[in-house]
Amino acid sequence: MKLVIAEKPSVAISITKVIGANKKKDGYYEGNGYRVSWCVGHLIQMANPDAYDEKYAKWNMADLPIIPKDYKYEVAKSTKKQFNILKKLMNDKEVDTVINACDSGREGESIFRLVYNQANCKKKMKRLWISSMEDSAIKEGFDHLKDGKDYENLFESAQARAIADWLVGMNISRLYSCLYKQNYSVGRVQTPTLAMIVKRDDEIANFKKEKYYTVELSMNGFTLSTDRIDDEVAAEQLTNLVGDKIEITDVIQKEKITKPDLPFDLTTLQRECNKYFGYSAKQTLDYAQSLYEKKLITYPRTDSRCLTEDMIVSTVNNILGKNDFDTERIKTVFNSKKVTDHHAIIPTVSSLSEDLSGFPESEAKVYRLISNKLHASVGYPLVENTTKIVAVFDGFEFTSSGKVIKDEGFTKYIKEYKSKKNEDAEFPDVSVDDVLSIENKEIKEKYTQPPKHFTEDTLLKSMEIAGNDALEKGVEVERKGLGTPATRAGVIENLIYKGFIERDKKNLIATHKGISLVTIVADSFKSAETTAKWEMELSDIAQGKSSKEEFLKDIENEIKEVVLTYTK
Repeated sequence: MKLVIAEKPSVAISITKVIGANKKKDGYYEGNGYRVSWCVGHLIQMANPDAYDEKYAKWNMADLPIIPKDYKYEVAKSTKKQFNILKKLMNDKEVDTVINACDSGREGESIFRLVYNQANCKKKMKRLWISSMEDSAIKEGFDHLKDGKDYENLFESAQARAIADWLVGMNISRLYSCLYKQNYSVGRVQTPTLAMIVKRDDEIANFKKEKYYTVELSMNGFTLSTDRIDDEVAAEQLTNLVGDKIEITDVIQKEKITKPDLPFDLTTLQRECNKYFGYSAKQTLDYAQSLYEKKLITYPRTDSRCLTEDMIVSTVNNILGKNDFDTERIKTVFNSKKVTDHHAIIPTVSSLSEDLSGFPESEAKVYRLISNKLHASVGYPLVENTTKIVAVFDGFEFTSSGKVIKDEGFTKYIKEYKSKKNEDAEFPDVSVDDVLSIENKEIKEKYTQPPKHFTEDTLLKSMEIAGNDALEKGVEVERKGLGTPATRAGVIENLIYKGFIERDKKNLIATHKGISLVTIVADSFKSAETTAKWEMELSDIAQGKSSKEEFLKDIENEIKEVVLTYTK
C-alpha cells in the first residue's frame, strides 16, 4: 500500500480521481493500492521559547539571545486531528511507501517533511513533482515519481529559512520591545520591506518642489515646446524674441520595434493584477491557487518566466492553435535553461473547454490575463513610426514628438488592459528648412514632482530586485531579492496586520508605529541588501552549494552582536 500526502484536501481529491483511490474514509481516500490524505497547510510549527525554558514566557533583556542547540517542533492545536490521522496512516504496517504530493516548492517540501519527522516515520519516501493539476500531468508524475532523497537540500533550505525567521523574530522583536516598552515585531524579510516604504514616504514628505517653465508654440496641428527653463525672465525674453514664424531645423523619423514580454511568473502576475484590477498580491495568489486547483492554470508559485522546450509541440498545437504567432519568439519563450523548479504560468489544455461564465469574475479576470499574456509572449513585435520635429532658436531647442502604430503585433492580445491616453499623433508633412507660422505663444508654469508612494505593483518589483541600486529604474536583475514569489504577498499582508503599514487606496503608507520601528532597528536587520544576500544563500543551500549550518551561524553571530550592543 502506498500513502500519498497532498497539501490540501482539494488537491488530494484531484489525485484520487487519477490514481483510482475512490473509497472515502475518515480523513483519507483508499483504492487501487493507494491511500490518499492531506495536510491543512502547516500542521507542524516551531515551538515558542517557553517550550525550552518556562522563564522565556516573560520577555526579559537578560535572557537574550535565545539560541537553542536543537530546535523543537510541535503540532498546531487547530490541526491536531488531521496530524493524528496522518501519523496513524504513516506508521500503518500495510503502508510501505509514503509519497510527498505537497506543492512542488520549498514550503511544500517543508510541510510534508515536518509531518514525516514528527510522526517518526521511517518508510520509503517518494516525491510527486508536477507543475499542473491536469489529469495527464498527475498521471505522468506518478509514472515518474522522484526519490525523496533528491530533495534533502530543498528541505535543508526550508529549515534554514524557518530557523532564521525564528531567531530574528524571537530575539530582535524581544530586544526592541523590552528596550522601548512597545510591542514590536521584527522579521528577516518584513522589516527591510517596511524600511523601503518608510524611506520612500520620508522622501515624499521632505520633497521640496521646484518651479520651472516651458515655452510652447502652437502650430497648425502640433505644438513645439522647450525643455525646462528655470528662470522666468529668460522664458519671457525667449517668448518675445521668437516672433510669429519659426524655421524647422531637423525632422527625425525612426522605426521603433518593441518585442513582447515573457509569460508570467507569480511576481509579474501579481504586479499586473494590482495595476489593472487593483487586486492585492495576496488576492492574486489566492485566485491563482484556486485556478490551479481547478486545473485551469499551471503551478502559480513560480519564479520562472520561460517554458521548457519539451512543451513546444503541446503548447503550440493545443493552446496557441491557429492564432498567429512569431516562430522566432518560440525560441525565446521556450528555453529550458531559464526554467528553475517550475515553468511560467500558462493556461492548461483542459481549461480551453471550460465555460468561464460559471467561475467568480475575479478568477476569470486572472485567467484571461494569463491566457492573453501567453499569446502576446509569442506574438510579433509592435512596430511604430516615430517622428521628432526640432526647431532651434536663440540656443533653445523646441521639439514635438509623436508616433503612429504601423503594426500592432503582440499588443492586440493585451490592449484591453492598457491606457488609451496615448493616441497616435500624425504630424502634418513638415520638412527641414520649412518656415512655419506660430498661431499662439505661451509660457507654462510647472513644478517638479515628488517620488510616488509604493503600490503593491511597485513594491513587489522593488522586493524582487532589492539589494540593487537601480530600484524601479526598469533594470532587470536576476536575483532573489526580499522573500520569494510565494511569500511576498504574505509579507505585505503581515505588515498591514501588525499595524506597520496601511493601505490608502492603491498606495501603501507607513504608520507611526512602522516609522518608529525602522528608526530604532539595527541596520543589519533592515537592510534590503543583507536580506537579499540571505535569500540567495538559501537558494544556494537548496542547490547544495552551501550548508544550513554555515548560514545559521552567521545569523546567530549577527544577533549576538546586536544584543551585546544594548547589554554591555
